[in-house]
Amino acid sequence: MTGRVVVIGVGNPFRRDDGAGPAVIESLRARGASAAVLALSDGDPGRLLDLWGPADTVVLAEAVRSPAGRPGRLHTLRGGRAASLAAATASTHGLGLAETVALAAALDRLPRALVVHAVEGADFTPGVGFTETVREALPALVGLVAASVRAAQRPAPATGDLR
Repeated sequence: MTGRVVVIGVGNPFRRDDGAGPAVIESLRARGASAAVLALSDGDPGRLLDLWGPADTVVLAEAVRSPAGRPGRLHTLRGGRAASLAAATASTHGLGLAETVALAAALDRLPRALVVHAVEGADFTPGVGFTETVREALPALVGLVAASVRAAQRPAPATGDLR
């Protein structure tokens, strides 16, 4: 285990709500003092795999379209559940998270832990600026990502018999 934590903001800041992932990275960079690697991605599976490289924990932040259509609602998905549910949601990227996780598994490049924090978006058209519901949800999304980073960086509990 490397102890490496990588946080990737997935999305396009020039497609309105799709810029939520990059906005999370911008906010974390502004806070400073994070020992995690902070990166941006357009969602391409090959580039995502390059970014997460040999990491123990990968945390993704992004905007999603949901069949339920509740803009501003936050979601947290972990591990295999992230891949299975991602297959049922619509990605604004060519290939979605499910395909990325399947590729990582096939190449033996899955991180020990994968966490996806997403906000449901409403407007993915060309342009800048978020819808009101996504803008209001961004601080909570940043908080979820930061909490995942802190949890990943905590020392693992001691195991074994301490007699």
